[in-house]
Amino acid sequence: MSDFVDRVTVHVKGGDGGNGSAGIRREKYKPLAGPNGGNGGDGGSVVFVADRNATSLLDYRFMPHRVAGSGTMGLGDNKDGSKGEDLILPVPCGTVVFEARGEQGKAKHPGAQLADLRHEGDRCVVAQGGAGGLGNIALANKTRRAPGFALLGELGEERDVILELKSIADVALVGFPSAGKSSLIAAMSSAKPKIADYPFTTLVPNLGVVIAGDSRYTIADVPGLIPGASEGKGLGLEFLRHIERTEIIAHVIDCATLEPDRDPISDYHALENELALYADKLELPLGAIPIPERPRIVILNKIDVPEAKELAEFVRPEFEKLGLKVFEISTASHEGLKELNFALSALVHEMREEVANREQAEEEARVVIKPLETKGRRPRRADEGGSALEFTVERRELGNGEVFFEVRGVKPERWVMQTNFDNDEAVGYLADRLAKLGVEDELRRKGAHPGDEVRIGRGARMVEFDWDPTISAGAEMLDGSNLGARGKDLRLEELDPRTHRRSNAERRAQYHEMMDARAAVRDAMMAERKAGHWADPTVDDDRHDETSLFGHGESSEMVKPRKK
Repeated sequence: MSDFVDRVTVHVKGGDGGNGSAGIRREKYKPLAGPNGGNGGDGGSVVFVADRNATSLLDYRFMPHRVAGSGTMGLGDNKDGSKGEDLILPVPCGTVVFEARGEQGKAKHPGAQLADLRHEGDRCVVAQGGAGGLGNIALANKTRRAPGFALLGELGEERDVILELKSIADVALVGFPSAGKSSLIAAMSSAKPKIADYPFTTLVPNLGVVIAGDSRYTIADVPGLIPGASEGKGLGLEFLRHIERTEIIAHVIDCATLEPDRDPISDYHALENELALYADKLELPLGAIPIPERPRIVILNKIDVPEAKELAEFVRPEFEKLGLKVFEISTASHEGLKELNFALSALVHEMREEVANREQAEEEARVVIKPLETKGRRPRRADEGGSALEFTVERRELGNGEVFFEVRGVKPERWVMQTNFDNDEAVGYLADRLAKLGVEDELRRKGAHPGDEVRIGRGARMVEFDWDPTISAGAEMLDGSNLGARGKDLRLEELDPRTHRRSNAERRAQYHEMMDARAAVRDAMMAERKAGHWADPTVDDDRHDETSLFGHGESSEMVKPRKK
């Protein structure tokens, strides 16, 4: 089983944000001294980083699910939660990140390109962590002095991406199967590819680092390049992508082949035709040299065989007429490898300078457009002569005649996810925000009526509710009555004595009222006693009373009348 993987689908998820805290500061004589709940910590993000020490995407084949750390919840005493740790994932230089498209449970295909990690240290955030929820101390204002709620943390971004490796090599070796490309890499570098007289092509690309004096460069073979590869024959386009980042194309031609209808000239033209067809489908990166403009060299291999050496000497003038540099080598006897090595080194040095100049020229020619800074204001509708709203409201009708209104937008969907629907005050705060944004006005404009179903968001994060415009959180209701903000904090109700701290004057007044009430009770009791409403506890005047101090609960037959 090969350990080279150059294309893989990865499921990434950013960390969830921590919930805010609705803590209340408590002091002596101050059971509700004010809010002190901290904010929740932000979730970590998933980041791909180009690393020269990474050579394959094999790790992501066996572990395709990657999740960043989540933020922790805020605490009381104004303590914010800790931020989730970012997940840094190393990938080989030359990795391209695509958005994965396709139905759930089926094979994904590349969509829009997200990043091209060509150089060491290039980074790409593919899954942003969720923001932490605000605590009640951050939600307090002049009218909402002690919020009894906090915002929930946002969920981290979750998506599928496709990683596609396009080898970063200076020289690409192309040729028919068994032309000796792997043997050439093994002879010129320390790479150890599998080499044998296989009746099939190499199944994975091989890379090798070659040292020529004080310089070094990399070479890579491109397996499976046969006539019709650009149309999907053989391995097809599976490994042609590894040619895109190379600067020099070297044709390795087998001069000792015994196959009929094969000769060095026809092999060269057949491969050039496939490269031309593939080049039309490419979108080259910034500063890259188009494939037809890249320098070519011809390597006539296996000249250790007498017949192959004669054929190489015969066809060499034909290639030189095409303006190509020709090298006759033998990977078995290492004949001609030294000359080829230094020639490739000089050509690589020249092409690196050419690519650097092109990249600099492209960067200077790029136009960077920065938006003007404008003050925050309510966006006007298109019918008001302004831009579109920050949200959309659409009337939807299902097949069974059911009608609902769908609200989409970054802010409404985000606010819904931050709301704790078990807290009435939090729900009222959400309603206030939606009304201030203009959602309720837009619902009226779209023809919504009380009791109509409204949905905010889509998928698993969708929230459904019945719209009731009579509880709108605007300054006035439909009938003109002013209801103020929705949602109540019961701790701040006037009926709760804990919510009001008494002044000294109020304390004195309450004390005098209490003493006056006690004196009035004593006077009333004394008056009742003088009027004879009270009995002397020392006199046993009811012998049938079992609870009496002196009575024994005697029956009526046993009681004898008193003598006068």
